Amino acid sequence: MAHVTLKQLRYFDALAREQHFGRAADMCAVTQPALSMQIQELEASLGIPLVERTRSGVKLTPKGEEIAQRAQRLLNDVRDLVDYAKNSGGVLTGALRLGVIPSVAPYLLPPLLPLLKQNYPDVELHVRETQTHPLTEELIEGKLDVLLLALPLKHSDIETRAIFSDRFLLAMPKSRKLSGNVRATRDMVESDRLLLLEEGHCLRDQALTYCSLQQVDTVNTFGASSLSTIVEMVSGGLGITLLPEICIGVEGRSRDIKVIRFVEPEPSRTIGLAWRRSSPRREDFLALGELVARAGKASLKRGETTLGV
Repeated sequence: MAHVTLKQLRYFDALAREQHFGRAADMCAVTQPALSMQIQELEASLGIPLVERTRSGVKLTPKGEEIAQRAQRLLNDVRDLVDYAKNSGGVLTGALRLGVIPSVAPYLLPPLLPLLKQNYPDVELHVRETQTHPLTEELIEGKLDVLLLALPLKHSDIETRAIFSDRFLLAMPKSRKLSGNVRATRDMVESDRLLLLEEGHCLRDQALTYCSLQQVDTVNTFGASSLSTIVEMVSGGLGITLLPEICIGVEGRSRDIKVIRFVEPEPSRTIGLAWRRSSPRREDFLALGELVARAGKASLKRGETTLGV
């Protein structure tokens, strides 16, 4: 009977991710020979080769790929078991590792964090801010518990909950002359210089999809990774952009920009939560979702007050 240990699975999981013995050993805080020995023992226990050793690193065998996927699921089950034991004392207690995308974090966290502290004082929040793809990977790997981001997020191992709709508005320099209560159209966007976040940000993809633009000369990112930078460029007369409504209360203050709504149907994104289906903390995430809804309402109201849109 094969004897497989969790240590072996953790080491193999790291090797499968890094495709390199040295980096995998660093990730596991062990020496390379120690990690290599555990991999060899795992291969011996299972009776199949899991990796091909090459000059540049390692490559998983076809059976190694399958074992890596199964190992990841087993390790996630173990993490979820530990989570269940640690957080069985009540809703939203203990550590909570929250991942948030950059086009949401600066605008929802300020109203959300006080609500969380007031309603669930025993929760210990850890926040990770980055783009959707790495957040999703870290959620699946068990490094994060729940994500706050733009939906949809389609993955068989992930459950999502839509919370509120966040409309897009067109931002342009305040010096731009417009007649009456004009509303923005796709034509206005296509005929101007559109400033968007750098590749990898879902907000960029959503804006391009609405405008039916993919590869066009008028789209310019400048490598910008924050909406604040984009808004400064619009304020400086360098172009126009699409802004999510939740950011207006922050980004619209003391800026020389003009913001107008689009014609119906207005473009929008859905803000929601995502977590592993196997997680035992679904009640925690639903409770968090209720607070996110309140925070979202506060952000949207602040935006209306700031610019009267």
